[in-house]
Amino acid sequence: MGSLVVKRFVKLVIVAMLAGCASSPEKIAVEPVPTNVAQVPALDSTSVEDAQLSSNPAKVPSSRHYAAKQLTGTYANSIALQNFISRMVHKQGFSLSYLNGLFSQANRLDSVIRLENPAPPTTGPTKPSLGSWTRYRDKFLTEAHINNGVEFWRNNADAIQKASTTYGVDPEYLVGIIGVETYFGKNFGKTNILDALTTLSFDTVRRSNYFMSELESFLLMARDEGFDPRQPQGSWAGAMGYGQFMPSNFKTLAVDFNNDGRRDLWHAKDAIGSVANYFAHSGWQLHNPVTKRSTPDTDASVIELSTYEGNEYWHIYPNFSVIKKYNNSNKYAMAVHQLAQGIKQRYMQVNALQNN
Repeated sequence: MGSLVVKRFVKLVIVAMLAGCASSPEKIAVEPVPTNVAQVPALDSTSVEDAQLSSNPAKVPSSRHYAAKQLTGTYANSIALQNFISRMVHKQGFSLSYLNGLFSQANRLDSVIRLENPAPPTTGPTKPSLGSWTRYRDKFLTEAHINNGVEFWRNNADAIQKASTTYGVDPEYLVGIIGVETYFGKNFGKTNILDALTTLSFDTVRRSNYFMSELESFLLMARDEGFDPRQPQGSWAGAMGYGQFMPSNFKTLAVDFNNDGRRDLWHAKDAIGSVANYFAHSGWQLHNPVTKRSTPDTDASVIELSTYEGNEYWHIYPNFSVIKKYNNSNKYAMAVHQLAQGIKQRYMQVNALQNN
């Protein structure tokens, strides 16, 4: 009888303890899921679990997602790729099985090869460049570009103002560069970046070493920022995001401008901050002139642009040369400048109307 009483007492104690735990969840130590990508182990670690992230590309794969004992697929017999993989293993600490699995899924892109190795020009007289600036300008200085630029500026006004203040770059040029590069994010490019850089590295000759370096930077970006390397899409040459950064520029100049723990060039705020940092790093001078109309002159500071109505002459300043560091073309820099000014004028008009 005494033992029965003891057993009942023990049961009552256990029930009471369980009830206490259920009513006090704050005492249970639960390790939180990391929200900062920097806390997630590198992709070549076998302990990585899939993590959902709010971006394009959105998912971090585990190493098992790409693990393979040996290289297969299109590049199975590529000695150059095998050497590259070996170098990434020893130099950057990637796992061999991870890279074998990843590059076993890589595709050779014939369209990229054609773009990198264009057909030689046909023999014969060179076509005149009459109107070349007019044709180029008309691609970007449109009502649609200006109106979409105003909308982009209004939607991202806080980030643009913060970037302008932080890095000392006139805000309209941040908008202008993104407008020329990707039509304000409407045209990131549709080429798989891993496929493009792999093709350029191992199926072309002219700039293969350069593209292998970009491929290395791209893999480091994917690992460090938590991107699935097979997800990002961009230009045929590997440029990415709103500002079309090459991976090497991402490594040195991209910033986490929205403070979410990762640098994401497909996120407008991070892209705006990164473009501003690029301009500042290249020597932009806040509130200084970019260019102004001039007369014919042999001075190097005067450039000539061809229109259907005749040649235009422009005196250029150091800020014009900063834009050219993004793309070394006078027509490109002038398009960015004129689009930036067109958007700024319309933006101020819209704000003035709304404030009246």
